[in-house]
Amino acid sequence: MRRFILFLPLAIFFGIGVFLYRGLQLDPTELPSALLDKPLPEFQLQSLYNPDQILTAADLKGEPALLNVWATWCPSCKEEHAQLNKIKAEGYKVIGINYKDERQKAQIWLQKYLDPYAENVFDNEGSLGLDLGVYGAPETYVIDAEGIIRYKHVGVVDERVWTQLKQIVDQLKTGTKVAVQ
Repeated sequence: MRRFILFLPLAIFFGIGVFLYRGLQLDPTELPSALLDKPLPEFQLQSLYNPDQILTAADLKGEPALLNVWATWCPSCKEEHAQLNKIKAEGYKVIGINYKDERQKAQIWLQKYLDPYAENVFDNEGSLGLDLGVYGAPETYVIDAEGIIRYKHVGVVDERVWTQLKQIVDQLKTGTKVAVQ
């Protein structure tokens, strides 16, 4: 019995080591979304460009698009911005959700760094972000023509990420079943 007690700390240490090693294999950007394969949450928010224009989930339907959550206070958003402009130049639709930001700062920022967004929802209180389950900016969703969320990416959209997102958007454009890895 005494020998067993001597090996107990070693067994506990080994168990904790296995648990921690398993955690190293997980992708920290892979955060599950309860909204996958569900419609965008209903909302009524102002356009960033025109405070008199109210945008709804229906306004974002019509073709597959990227839905990008961004803000001027987000350094990673500035990092991905050039890539979003390239995506727009390739002919893909990008919709912005300006998240917990100031309208004037956001408008100046888009003038300075160019504007990749076809529409831009002004979510200054974060209500749409909360309904989407946003952890923080930047986050990017792929939505289909009917406004159904098909994929969620947390973090910067760079060339590598765009390659994956582009495959999903192209599948949605051709009407083939989306196969997300």
